[in-house]
Amino acid sequence: MNFNSYDTEGYYDELFHADGTPRGKFRLLVDRINSLPEGDFQRRQRAAERNLMHMGITFNVYGDDRGQEKIFPFDLVPRLVTAEQWEWIDRGLRQRIHALNLFIDDVYHDRKVIRDGVVPEEIVLSAQGFREQCIGLKPPQGVWCHVTGTDLVRDSDGQIYVLEDNLRVPSGVSYLLQNRAVLKQTFPKVFRGLGVRLVADYPGRLLAMLEDVAPPDAERPQVAVVTPGPFNSAYFEHSFLAQQMGVELVEGRDLVVENDTVYMRTTAGLERVHVIYRRIDDDFLDPQVFRPDSMLGVPGVMDAYRKGRVTLVNAPGTGVADDKVIYAYVPQIIRYYLGEDAIIPNVPTYMCWDPQQRQHVLENIERLVVKPANESGGYGLLIGPHASESEHEEFRRRILANSRNYIAQTTLSLSRVPTLVEGRFEGRHVDLRPFILYGREIFVLPGGLTRVALRKGSLVVNSSQGGGSKDTWVLASGKDVATA
Repeated sequence: MNFNSYDTEGYYDELFHADGTPRGKFRLLVDRINSLPEGDFQRRQRAAERNLMHMGITFNVYGDDRGQEKIFPFDLVPRLVTAEQWEWIDRGLRQRIHALNLFIDDVYHDRKVIRDGVVPEEIVLSAQGFREQCIGLKPPQGVWCHVTGTDLVRDSDGQIYVLEDNLRVPSGVSYLLQNRAVLKQTFPKVFRGLGVRLVADYPGRLLAMLEDVAPPDAERPQVAVVTPGPFNSAYFEHSFLAQQMGVELVEGRDLVVENDTVYMRTTAGLERVHVIYRRIDDDFLDPQVFRPDSMLGVPGVMDAYRKGRVTLVNAPGTGVADDKVIYAYVPQIIRYYLGEDAIIPNVPTYMCWDPQQRQHVLENIERLVVKPANESGGYGLLIGPHASESEHEEFRRRILANSRNYIAQTTLSLSRVPTLVEGRFEGRHVDLRPFILYGREIFVLPGGLTRVALRKGSLVVNSSQGGGSKDTWVLASGKDVATA
């Protein structure tokens, strides 16, 4: 089995040029795979899947009546990124997160961005992730979005775009780390020969960031990861990260607030918690402030946070910048706060709340991707070119009924990566979710979760919609030598 018959089919391929030759240094990987004995690649793929199963790398799909965990699908052909390309991505993501953090802080304080007409007030205040309860909050060091997963896509001309921002409780980094552990065992010589950048230090960097933003009176910060529990779709990740950082994994019922201080119940009594890496949404965080029926949160934790007795990561209220209508304004937000043009552009976007843009969407819906402002996981989408006329009509009706809730984007011809399909290599569409940490400084993990649409022709890469993942290899430049 080799790449000799692989066909890029006119798409931008991350591994091959249009004429079928490997891209630059990527030839080392292609030659290695081509040199494998017949059936050996499939054997390695099966071994990798067994390893993932033994590691317990699973996820739950909400609404699955069987209620069973599923192994996260993984494909053995990695996605490769050159050092030069990554340097550009790194700069663009650090710029974007810096500006979005300033935007969030401004929204909950002076609102200059609204007064100066950069983003309409009604759009900000109607955002599903906007929280009045967060007005006036002062997170340590002014950082709101400590952990971000920003989704990137590449179009047919090679241009990379930001598809969306995930600033609430982004998931997926555990799969990235486990994918790397498996693939290093599969192609160790190629891995070393290409000089692939380090990702294994992410848990250590995450812990260092969490300790950096602890309250100033914490000499030895106690960190806890708060999970909704084992039925959550990302529970594996919660437990994995807690274990890798060497901190406690707790549920809300394991914590108690006394005298505006958060404590963890232990067999030795109450122990103070200084930093909560919370993997639960704002609504369920504190029943005294948000949803009173929440059984997942910690009563009183918001008062402790307001008084600087505990740090919440990410800060409550960051979801205002997750809104896909706010996303459309991010280039203007970057220019407003930083005086710079966006390094990584947005996908061309139409805002349905605007009458003129809405009319364009209604008239061209069969050529566009329509998204609700706050859905995730690939749900609620209309991919116009792949939809039926009845689906087009249904989305026209939805847009007219609630135009604030929808945007539309140009349908991109997403780049592809060779993927093992029934004993041969076929191209499948991918995106990329790099992870960014923001503490004393902004750090972009050199790699990311490459998500792959396993169904032929599909543009939906989400695991809940049948997608899988690949390891992402960022090649080292002369100054980047650590690999793992």
